Amino acid sequence: MKSIIDISMTLDAATPEWPGDTPFAYRLSVTKEQSGSVNIGELQSSTHIGTHIDAPFHYDEQGLTTDELPLDVYLTTAQVMEVTGREHVKLSDLDELRQGVSAVLLKTASWQKRSEFPGAWPTFDPEIAEWMKDNNIRLLGVDVPSVDPETSKELPMHHAMNRNERFILEGIVLDSVAAGVYQLAALPLKIRGGEGSPVRAVLYTE
Repeated sequence: MKSIIDISMTLDAATPEWPGDTPFAYRLSVTKEQSGSVNIGELQSSTHIGTHIDAPFHYDEQGLTTDELPLDVYLTTAQVMEVTGREHVKLSDLDELRQGVSAVLLKTASWQKRSEFPGAWPTFDPEIAEWMKDNNIRLLGVDVPSVDPETSKELPMHHAMNRNERFILEGIVLDSVAAGVYQLAALPLKIRGGEGSPVRAVLYTE
């Protein structure tokens, strides 16, 4: 029997958006009473809210769009690594890779109040992207809003990931997840021409 751990943020009016970005909103546009048969919802949101993936097109005009992403990247074996307490996460902070892993999820535990956008979070050494390529790790997941600081215009970690053809998952919730190996599912929506997508990310074990 599968044991499933939801590592997604809830999307509602309390979910913080990036400063200046489109907040999440959901409403019933048609009620069952009005239609006579069903409720119909309507939502508005940034594609980079809550738990989401960045497609390379987000930071590279020639990069892959959301509908072009290889789906096996987001349906794979992942290793959760504990890096709590670090202000700058380096290669030397990472655990030894376990066999069969192709995604690494970094638990910084630095975003405790998910109803507020954090003022700061740990940074990640771009050398991690090269290490990922050398070790056939295709996806990096972080429990903070971005792999780069909020105010960064250069986006060194994003571009290092892109140069090395690695992929990014942001805003995961690992507070109650122990370090170890899990199966991961975090599939993006098939948005033609999109630069990102919210995901329902889960870890599971048999």
